[in-house]
Amino acid sequence: MIRKIMHSLKLDSDIEDCEIIHATIERDVIFKGTNLWILAFAIIVASVGLNVNSTAVIIGAMLISPLMGPINGMGYSLATYNFSLFRRAVKNFSFAVFASLAASTLYFAISPVTAAHSELLARTSPTIYDVLIALFGGLAGIVAISSKSKGNVIPGVAIATALMPPLCTAGYGLATGQPTFFFGALYLFTINTVFIALSSVAVSQVLNFPIRTIVDQAQKNRINRIITYVILVTTIPSIYFGYGLVKKEAFMERASKFTRNVTIVEGTYLLKDEVNPSDKTITLIYGGSTLTEAQKRAIAERAKDFALYEAKLIFQQGFSLENVEKREAHVDSLKAEINRLTAILAEEKKSREAEGRRAELGKQLLAEIKPIYPQIIACTYSEAKTFRHGAEAPEMQDVIVFTFRKGSLKKVDRKKIENWLASRLENKKMKVFYET
Repeated sequence: MIRKIMHSLKLDSDIEDCEIIHATIERDVIFKGTNLWILAFAIIVASVGLNVNSTAVIIGAMLISPLMGPINGMGYSLATYNFSLFRRAVKNFSFAVFASLAASTLYFAISPVTAAHSELLARTSPTIYDVLIALFGGLAGIVAISSKSKGNVIPGVAIATALMPPLCTAGYGLATGQPTFFFGALYLFTINTVFIALSSVAVSQVLNFPIRTIVDQAQKNRINRIITYVILVTTIPSIYFGYGLVKKEAFMERASKFTRNVTIVEGTYLLKDEVNPSDKTITLIYGGSTLTEAQKRAIAERAKDFALYEAKLIFQQGFSLENVEKREAHVDSLKAEINRLTAILAEEKKSREAEGRRAELGKQLLAEIKPIYPQIIACTYSEAKTFRHGAEAPEMQDVIVFTFRKGSLKKVDRKKIENWLASRLENKKMKVFYET
C-alpha cells in the first residue's frame, strides 16, 4: 500500500526532457520582442485595474504578465549552478522591475483618480501567509514547467502569486508620495519573487537537473549560505506581520462576541458598533434612553469577560428619547414664535396697505367733491398728532385742506362740506382748512 502511494507521488514518469526544460527556461528569461510588449501591456492593465478597483482587470494583468520567466530562471540557474544564466535572469528581471515601476508611477502621476481602493490596500501589508502562497504557488509553477502535461497550472500560479499588482501598487506609492504603500507593496513583491525562485531551486534539485558548469564544493556551500540568509531576511518580517494579523483577527472575533452581548442595556439599544483592531478601540453607538455612567461602567466590566482588557470603549449617543422630548418642546416654542411673528407681519402689512390707501385719499376726496363744488381745484389730506396740555398721549386727527379759485365758499357750503367729510371719513375729529 505504501509502495503504491510512493509510486503515485513520483514525478519521474511525467517529467519533460531536461534539454526541453532548459530551453524553455532560457527562452522565458529574455525580455525582448514579444515578452517586452506583453510586459508593457500587463503593466498598464494592472495599473488601470488597481486604479478603478476592478478585480477582473487585475486578474487579467496577472495572467498576461511574463514576470514568472526570469524568476524561475534565477531559481533554476542557482540549482544547477549556471551563473551565466543567473546573470541574464537577474539582468532581465531588474529591467522588468524598473520598467514596471516607471510605467506604473507615470500612470498614477497623470491619472485623475488618486483614491486608494481595497485592491491597492490589500497589497501593502504582507504576512507569513503571503510567504506560503508564494512558496507553494512557485512549487506548482516549476513542477508544471517541468511536466509534459502542463495543463492550466501556469495561469493559476500567475493569479495566486500576483507579481504585477504589488509592483504597480509600489508605483502608486511613488506617484502619490506615500512611502507606506511603496515599501509595503515592494516587500510583498520581494516575498513572491524570493519564494518562487526558492521553489524553483528546490524542485530543480529534487528532480536532479543536470549541472552544466564546473563548480567546487566551496562555491556550493557559499550559495547555500546566501540562500539561507535571503530566506531569513525575507521571512522574519512576514512572521512578525502575520503574528500581528492573527492578533487583530482574534481581537475582532472577541469584539464581535462582546458587541452581540451588549445590544440591549435597560431600554437602550445598540444601533451600530465600529471595531478598530489597530488601536484597539470599540465604538458603541446607542439609541433610546441616554446611557448613565453606571451603565457605561457595567458595559466596560462585561468587556473583560471577553478578554478585552486593553480595549478602549467609546460611547456615542445616537437616537435619544430625552433629546426627542427636548426637541418637541423646542419645536413647539418655535411654532409659537413663528405664529407671533406672522401676526406682527400681518399687522404691519395691513398698516402699510392702510397708509397706501390714505396717501390716495386726498385724490379721492377731490374727485368726489369737484362735481359739486367746481371752484375747488385741490385737496390735501394727511394725518397729524395733536398734543394737548395735560394729556398723556397725542391725539390723531385728519387734516384736510381745500384750495379753491379766487373768492370764497359760503359758510353754509363749508358746513355742508365738513358734514360730508365727517360721514365720508367716519371721523368727526378733523381739521378742515380753506385757501385760495
